[in-house]
Amino acid sequence: MGAAVISISDLKRRTRQATWSLLEVARPGESPVPYGILLVDSETDGLTLRFRGGLPGADLEEQEVDILDVLASDLRSKATENGASALLLSLEDSLSNWLRISDRTAISYSGNPQITADRLFERYVDAEVRPWETHLPLYGLRAAATKFGDGMAAEQEAWLRAPEHLRLTPGMFVAHVVGKSMEPLIPDDSLCIFRSNVTGTRNGRYVLIEKYGESDFASRYTVKRYTSRKAATEDGEWEHVRIRLEPRNPDFEAFELYPDEFRVVAEFVEVLGPA
Repeated sequence: MGAAVISISDLKRRTRQATWSLLEVARPGESPVPYGILLVDSETDGLTLRFRGGLPGADLEEQEVDILDVLASDLRSKATENGASALLLSLEDSLSNWLRISDRTAISYSGNPQITADRLFERYVDAEVRPWETHLPLYGLRAAATKFGDGMAAEQEAWLRAPEHLRLTPGMFVAHVVGKSMEPLIPDDSLCIFRSNVTGTRNGRYVLIEKYGESDFASRYTVKRYTSRKAATEDGEWEHVRIRLEPRNPDFEAFELYPDEFRVVAEFVEVLGPA
């Protein structure tokens, strides 16, 4: 297996050194099946994993299924206790039967190690895109507002692999968020996961909004913390009077809008990684 280099164009992020290994499942009489990636940062000795969620169609014994179910958590625990390099050395010395591990390959990367592990996983393990099962659509903010707000067709830029822990639904998507007003929660120039069709109270949630009447793209779409102020009506009901939209960064000021001046496109879920 040849050496590979994952390059990220943002030169502001420091290049790091690491090694990665391919984990395979090999049954008697069958060709080995790529199962996952183990990435070890050379400086921190930290371990980053990306494994398949099972082996569809594989005729595994019950004991083998049980081992694969706990393998990722077991490896993370051992890497935390003894260091990732020591764990890899142990695996290289012991794995030779139905679980096999490749020789280590040197790699340079920058940014989030999980994104690097995911890219290696896509290249060497599983390149299939399964919409809203393993991947989410990437949209520009304007396209996302059109797709998940007006329900109209919108241009999709790509499919991106989602984090393993996230339960995906068809209303979820990824969008590029620029600006420092939500730091440190959302770093400038990040890819963020959102969920459309926000139900229930929005108070206290972080939401993507579209402000009506804004011709400037940067001002029309923004992510802020949603808080509301209500007042009693003449018939004893409560209604929203003003909506306060708050940044996380104290260097930026909150602002208020009337309910008819904007709409909520989606709720922020988490940061996927740097753009």
